[in-house]
Parts: sequence; structure tokens; C-alpha cells
Amino acid sequence: MSFDEIPHTADVKIHASAPTLEGLFSETFKALMQVLYGTDRDGSVIRKIRIESRDNESLLADFLSEALFVSEVEGIVFSDARVKIDDHVLTADLVGELFDPLRHSAGTEVKGISYSELEIMHDANGYKLYIIFDV
Repeated sequence: MSFDEIPHTADVKIHASAPTLEGLFSETFKALMQVLYGTDRDGSVIRKIRIESRDNESLLADFLSEALFVSEVEGIVFSDARVKIDDHVLTADLVGELFDPLRHSAGTEVKGISYSELEIMHDANGYKLYIIFDV
């Protein structure tokens, strides 16, 4: 499992891959949190979320949008997502800690998740995607 930032003219573009769909969602979530807060993140606070969408791309965008919302509103910096997906229904335990401006200010504000270029691909090696975070 991994993710990399790809050069983009205006926003943040991420390439992520994982052997499973749940792993891909978790890696993309971690990429979002790293863009927002940098790499110094830990976890003892857990937030449960449930998302239902019509397809995997919408499910991912809705999941990341909800995580972004919860992070901003509740002031939680997430470090991990324990994701389960069953027939376009996602449940997840988001693991994190309260925002600390001394440790979590190394990132970039993300305004939203873009559907532009979002496509989840599956082959013999697992799952991969490209996604753009609007900054």
C-alpha cells in the first residue's frame, strides 16, 4: 500500500495503490490527512462513520469529504482509517487525536475532493487511483 503526490498545476494530485479496495480507501484517506496536517499524527480518539453511495468513486469522494468535515468541525487530526466496504456501503473507524497547532500546522488547507480524473482501477496487482484535492 502506498501513495505519492503527483505534480499538478493548481491543486494536489495523489496516486494511491493497495491490494484491496478497503486498503485503497485507507491509503487515500492517509494521503488527505498528510496533505492537511503533515506527518506528525497519532491516535487515541475514534470516530465512527457510515457512508452509502452508488459506485466506488462516489463512495470514496463521499468518504473523504465526510472525513474532511469531521476533522475540521471537531478539530481532530486523523492518522488511520479502519475501512470496511460491503456493496457500496462503507463503515470506518477513524483514529486520531485533537488538533495541536504546534504539531499539525505543516500542511495545506484542502477545500474539497474533486471528481475530476477520479477513477478507481482494478487489475491483477490490486487497486489504484488518481485523485485531486482542491486546495
